[in-house]
Amino acid sequence: MSSSARSGVTAGWLAGQVVAARKRFTAWLAGPLTSLHLVLAVFSLLTLFGLVMVLSASNVESYTRAGSSYAVFVQQLAYCGLGLVLFWLGLRMPVRMLRGTSGLFLLVCVVLLVMVLSPWGAEINGAQKWLRLGPLSLQPSEPAKLALALWGAHVLITKRALLRQWRYLLVPLVPMAVVVFALVMLQPDLGTTITLAIVLLALLWFGGAPGELFGAIAIAAVAGAVAMAGIAGYRSARIESFLHPGTDPQGTAYQARQAMFSLADGGWWGVGLGQSSAKWDYLPNAHNDFIFAIIGEELGLLGCLVVLVLFGALAYVGIRIAARNTDPWIKLVAATVTTWLVGQAAINIGYVVGLLPITGIPLPLISSGGTSIALTMLVFGLLANFARHEPQAVSALRAEFTRAARPGVLTRLLRLRPPVPYAPVSRPRAGAGPVGPTRGSRGGR
Repeated sequence: MSSSARSGVTAGWLAGQVVAARKRFTAWLAGPLTSLHLVLAVFSLLTLFGLVMVLSASNVESYTRAGSSYAVFVQQLAYCGLGLVLFWLGLRMPVRMLRGTSGLFLLVCVVLLVMVLSPWGAEINGAQKWLRLGPLSLQPSEPAKLALALWGAHVLITKRALLRQWRYLLVPLVPMAVVVFALVMLQPDLGTTITLAIVLLALLWFGGAPGELFGAIAIAAVAGAVAMAGIAGYRSARIESFLHPGTDPQGTAYQARQAMFSLADGGWWGVGLGQSSAKWDYLPNAHNDFIFAIIGEELGLLGCLVVLVLFGALAYVGIRIAARNTDPWIKLVAATVTTWLVGQAAINIGYVVGLLPITGIPLPLISSGGTSIALTMLVFGLLANFARHEPQAVSALRAEFTRAARPGVLTRLLRLRPPVPYAPVSRPRAGAGPVGPTRGSRGGR
């Protein structure tokens, strides 16, 4: 056989393998439990990646402050353990119970936010946003994000037939959100307020709010940002250093410049895991708000791309869960919390690479933290719960509990109950507004 003939056979074989692999991948994507497996995979990879990077980024500061290179890492492990318990509870909790208790959950969070501003609150680094519970601390603004998402979705779904009228769309959701915003800003905590705003905007967007409303919100947001920058000098200084980074390189622009130096040092492949020089007190908050810079320095562009791919996969699977569910409340909550987590990651990465002003928002599941990482794990548990309530997943999982079949390994390991199929309470009235994870009906708005 001639060389040209052999080349043709090889090319044909490769083309056949590509076609076969594409068919297998398409069949896997159409599987009933694909969403659940994707959520678990993204959750596991982000958690493990975060633990490794926190250990690497924090060992110098831990040794300096506590005499042990593992102090921050051990604390992170403890909160991850709590988060795993919350993940399991979120995965097992009945959907009707979640929705029915969302109002009480939000009320408790509001009471805790008020307590933070009282003598019970603890002030750290100029912000009073923690409650001390013995050796532990609680940041109530973190569960307030989830509470607003759950309760807000309940309100919008309950009134979905009237959402084309602005008074029903905005009340009581927006007034309650403003109360939560105000309590968080009094701490003060601009980063969490921005995340809460993302939750509110996602609720309104996926709930079918008209485009004109978002124009008004954008104008109000710009006016509020200008006012807050004028009230607090350090905020205006951050904006000034973002717009003109060379004016104060050793002051307000120092942290952003050091992050850029770290990313530049990493290059394509990085200097090696654990070999960062920025964590030797050159880059403040290296294991928290600026851990993405350490990832870029130690693991290079490749490590940064891994993080971006993981959050891209989270965006895909979250919207997929919302699109494939039939319960309108699940659809709205899944789309909202996905937007919240991916938006928070985008803001964190954006200010680390110099595209946004510094706001102090952590990178979900990767930055070191306490309440934030435990709460994020709970959100992933809810997403996994919602993935189990896709109609095809419900059929497949309930079949596992029949006499002819044995429950799967995951079901037995986590002691999960069979999911309950969605049963609509009542038929929406004619003319009801769209409620769902996509806004295809918006057209060219």
